Amino acid sequence: MQVTVAQTQQQWAFILSQLFDWVMAGLAWIVPFQSRVFSTILQGNSFWALAGASVLLVLPAAVFVAGIWGTMVALYTIPFRLGRSVTLMQSVALAWWDALRMVWFYWAGLVKFLIVLVGWVWGLLKLSVQIVWGTLKGAVTSPLAMLDATSRRPGVPWPAFFLLLVWSAVEATIFTFTLRPTMSELLAGITGYDVNPLFMVPILWIFLYILIAGSFACIQVLNDAIKTRQIGQIVAMIAVEFAVALFEVLFLYRELVDAITPWLAQNGFTLGVFGTIGLAMFAWIGVRGMTWFLFGRFGAPAMLGLLGRTAMGQEFGGGAQGGTPAGLDFWKGPINALKAEREWFKKEGKEVFELMSLPILQLLAAGFNFLIVAVVGKPHFSLPFRSIDEVLASTPFAGKGAEGGH
Repeated sequence: MQVTVAQTQQQWAFILSQLFDWVMAGLAWIVPFQSRVFSTILQGNSFWALAGASVLLVLPAAVFVAGIWGTMVALYTIPFRLGRSVTLMQSVALAWWDALRMVWFYWAGLVKFLIVLVGWVWGLLKLSVQIVWGTLKGAVTSPLAMLDATSRRPGVPWPAFFLLLVWSAVEATIFTFTLRPTMSELLAGITGYDVNPLFMVPILWIFLYILIAGSFACIQVLNDAIKTRQIGQIVAMIAVEFAVALFEVLFLYRELVDAITPWLAQNGFTLGVFGTIGLAMFAWIGVRGMTWFLFGRFGAPAMLGLLGRTAMGQEFGGGAQGGTPAGLDFWKGPINALKAEREWFKKEGKEVFELMSLPILQLLAAGFNFLIVAVVGKPHFSLPFRSIDEVLASTPFAGKGAEGGH
């Protein structure tokens, strides 16, 4: 009796060993097969060949290997699925169909992503060129926007205004170099030290620029006072203009006359004090008269209007009727633009994430379906995914939270 039991145990052990070997024989060949598949894919001769093979073939090969594992395990479970073997084989076939489709969608998704990426790069390049071109064009054709922060003010003589500024700068530069030796001697006599020209010249230039531009403003105010017949203002402005003219004649134009005195002496002309001052006064009147009638009478009101932030449409032909109130909102516009840009970037970021993620997630879901079919007999994911929201809603074991979100 003991011999019989021992023989029976040996027979069952042999049967189980043969059954295990038979089961393992159906699965053991997959390990060297998958090793050969991946070693064939990852044997590129260069970095770019290896990178291209990795991107194009590693995930599809992984899904193919997962399909083989899932199919073999599902076949071994057929004896334990009484009456459900047909459904199991249908699920396996559908899983293979989904895997093949997802491989194709993966490659097509890569192509779509590359095309969209090229389009984005091209669009960014075009946008950069347009921004640079628009900036250069705006800097050349619309310098008024930097001077008038509220509006363009139709009718304002901007060319005359710019000519007035340029002429004041040119005249200030000329008189700076003319007056520099005198000012150096004067400051050296007062302080007892030689003044550094690097500090004196800019300060002198700014002082002369304001003085020259102010002389045009004085003429304009005097002109307005004469038009409105304000006697007190006329007398005051004549006194101020005379003082300005006397200062410019004595300290600026006299230096120019002194520069030509040797040439006049060689030709037999000798200028005394009154002759020098008279010739300097004549030069000042000539220069001021020419510049005033050319552009000063148009540019001076614009300069005073910009400095005083007053409307100038009535002086130049009805601009006040078409003017707009300066009640512009400087915050609402930029804030709304920022919100719109934020929404646009959010939308584009979601699109980029879906283009990069959906092809990969669909392949992973196809491989995961083989394992689910082998366990429960039917796939879990319904492929293909149309958006990232479907991926989040179909997450396994998410329970009611995923269903509610879906």
